[in-house]
Amino acid sequence: QVRLVESGGGLVQPGGSLNLSCVASEIILDYHAIGWLRQAPGKEREGVSFISGSDGRTSYANSVKNRFTVSRNKGENTVYLQMNGLKPEDTAIYFCAAQPGTWLPTSARQYDYWGLGTQVTVSS
Repeated sequence: QVRLVESGGGLVQPGGSLNLSCVASEIILDYHAIGWLRQAPGKEREGVSFISGSDGRTSYANSVKNRFTVSRNKGENTVYLQMNGLKPEDTAIYFCAAQPGTWLPTSARQYDYWGLGTQVTVSS
């Protein structure tokens, strides 16, 4: 059974950094795209950062480009999201999601497997 477990969220001041982790079970990162998506109160879930399974290519939402970096450690079956220069508008629950295949899904409806999320709050 596929399982995704996020960690690393918390409370941080504007301009600060957090590094989120997503540990995946029962999937092989070479054959699954992994996405980081977030949902703020009263808003729809939106894509943030993505990494493909086959070649590790990445994609980012415009709002986080040059601030967030997605990476993976295939040996540990873990995907990371390094978030720098955090802003109050980054406050949300951050979810890790997985989708089998060689393509790179970038919207929530394109992912079949989800973690429970980790809360990120950016506030002074």
